[in-house]
Parts: sequence; structure tokens; C-alpha cells
Amino acid sequence: METRAGDPGAFARFDLKRVPSPCFVVDEAAVRRNLAVLKDVRDRSGARVLLALKAFSMWSLGDVVGEYLDGTCASGLWEARLAREHYHGELTTYCPAYRREDLPEILRLSDAVIFNSPEQIARFADLIAAARAEGEVFEIGLRLNPECSQGEVAKYDPCQLGSRLGFPVSQLKPEHLVGVDGLHVHALCEQDVEPLKRIWASLEPRLEGLTSGLKWINLGGGHHITRADYQRDELVDLLRSIAERHGLQVLIEPGEAVALDAGILVGEILDVFDNAMPVAISDISATCHMPDVIEAPYRPAMLGEQDEGPAVRIGGPSCLAGDIIGDYILPVPAAAGVRIAFLDQAHYSMVKTNTFNGVPLPSIALWNSETDDLRLVKSFDYGDFRDRLS
Repeated sequence: METRAGDPGAFARFDLKRVPSPCFVVDEAAVRRNLAVLKDVRDRSGARVLLALKAFSMWSLGDVVGEYLDGTCASGLWEARLAREHYHGELTTYCPAYRREDLPEILRLSDAVIFNSPEQIARFADLIAAARAEGEVFEIGLRLNPECSQGEVAKYDPCQLGSRLGFPVSQLKPEHLVGVDGLHVHALCEQDVEPLKRIWASLEPRLEGLTSGLKWINLGGGHHITRADYQRDELVDLLRSIAERHGLQVLIEPGEAVALDAGILVGEILDVFDNAMPVAISDISATCHMPDVIEAPYRPAMLGEQDEGPAVRIGGPSCLAGDIIGDYILPVPAAAGVRIAFLDQAHYSMVKTNTFNGVPLPSIALWNSETDDLRLVKSFDYGDFRDRLS
């Protein structure tokens, strides 16, 4: 899997020694530029735009997000709490399956709660009724699997055969929509508008006669709207067309697009030796700090990587033999103490970090490339590792 992001932008002039190592550095100015693009799409299309916290939940920027977007979407109780504590606007929550003990609070926190199947809605009808009897106001959604596979990699394709994400549209009947206010359709991953058009062209006729009682349709995330070559005018036209043809409020939930090319992960080389090629061990771990490098898999772009010269294999300090980030031609000779940075690490990397092997978590810094203001937002220590264990 290849990422189409990785523009160094203002980070090309950032002094990597200004922060501790390892450290995520997020450029507030770049986040604002992305948010401005999304706001423009929102304003021109009439669609509501929510930040998907699963991709980027740096709540230090919650007020900034609120200046541009309509709200957030959460993947469960803890993200819903985070949304209400640190963000503004509406909150939509979707989870493939809810725990009964969590649902009352989720219903209280959320403006819309989306279920993965009609059976779940029916099973929790008593909790839904009880919450409304107590004065809680929320809407109910149903996630559909449009059964129109557009994903490039099966494990990132919600429409793969045997998918657990969404109720198959081929099984949808009018009775399944009783008490349902909206539909949720998420079938993209880092894609542009053409796959979305194909999904909608496949789905629209299958919804014939079923949308009259609905208020909204949520087209999920996976939209790479802030990528330079994304066809934003076509997206605006599509979103407006859906709203007008069906009388529905349209929503989208970009996550990665909010933080695309807005952050780097700074690290330091700890040791270099030769084993058929130069091998460098850094304090950045693919396993602990950039798990998508292994899960996707993909090769992250390096700040300042050269086109010619000897390649160096860079890996992390964990015991996992596969804790390898990739082979790179460094901007300076590899040696202990040399700082390096990987591009486009603000989304997903930060939310997926872990402390396997007791590897320390990276600090988090917020930089503004326009003012050069820099502040360390969060540092982690041994207590963060110890206290998550028993």
C-alpha cells in the first residue's frame, strides 16, 4: 500500500533538535489549511462535515477544529467522552457492536447513534426508549454495506466478502428502517471522488422507495479531500445532487484529511552497524509508534531523503525482528546522534501508539509554521507505561 501524501511543506525548514526524541510535531498552520479546504466543501455543498476522531484526536486543537467543522464522530464511549470534553458541535457515534452497559451514556452524549444491524437496534429498544423517557434527544442510524467493493487492499475494504462492517444492502427491507433517522455508508480508504461516485451509482437504485422517512445520509470517511489532486468540485456537485434528489441532509466524516501532511515524527539514530548493508537502530519503532508501517504495510516518506547514495535500513529498538521502518538514503551520513523525521505522521500514528517492550511513547509538540511558535503539549514517562499494566 502506498501513501500519496508526504509533502514536507514547512517542515523542510524545521530544526529537528528543537524537540525531544522521539516526538510527534504537528503544524497548526497546516491543520488550519486542511480545515479551511473542508469548510469550503461544506459551505459549497451544504453537507455537514465531522472530524473522525479515530484518525486524529489531538484535542489540544479541539477549539481550532470547532472554528471550521460541524462536529466530530466517535467510535465508542471513550471517544464520545473526549468529543464532549474537548470539541464543539454535534457528535455522531458508530461502533460495530455496543456493550449494553455503555449504551446509556453513549445515547446521552451523542446527537446520533449509528448501529451496525437492525437486530442491534431491536435488541436495545428498551435502552433507547428509557433514554428518551429521561429527556435525552438523539437520532438513530443504521450502517449499510453497499456491497460495492472499491478498496485496493482487502483489510481496508469495508465491502470485502464476509465484512463485519454494515448491514448488507441486499438484505435491507422497509421494516428495518422503522425508527431509523439516517443511513451510514463508509466504504473508502484514502480515495478520491471517483470510487465514491461508483459506490453511489450502485447504491442509489437499491434505496429506491426506502429513503422517504429518513432525515440524513452519512457517507463516512476515507475521502482524501485535502490532497492536492482531489476533485473537490466534483465532490461538491455529488453531495449537492444527493441532498436535492432525496431531500436528505448529507454528512461526511473525514479524519485523515484533517491532518494530511500536517505532522512529522522526529527520532534519533542510536546505533549503526553493517549486516550486508548499513543498519541503523533508531528510537522510533514501527511496531510501537508507526504500526501502520507493518499493518498496511507501507513505507513512510523521510524528511530530506536523497535520490542517490548508500541505502540504510532503519529499524526500531524493540525485540520484534520485523520492527523495520524501511531502507532510506539519509540526508546526512548515518551515525549515532543523527536526527531523522518521517513525514505525514499526524493521523493514525499518534492514535495507535503503544508501549510494547517498554518502548517509550513519543512526546507531542504543536508548532505553528507561520509564527514559529513551538510548545510541548505532552510528554510521557515510566508511569504511563506502568499504570496501564497491573
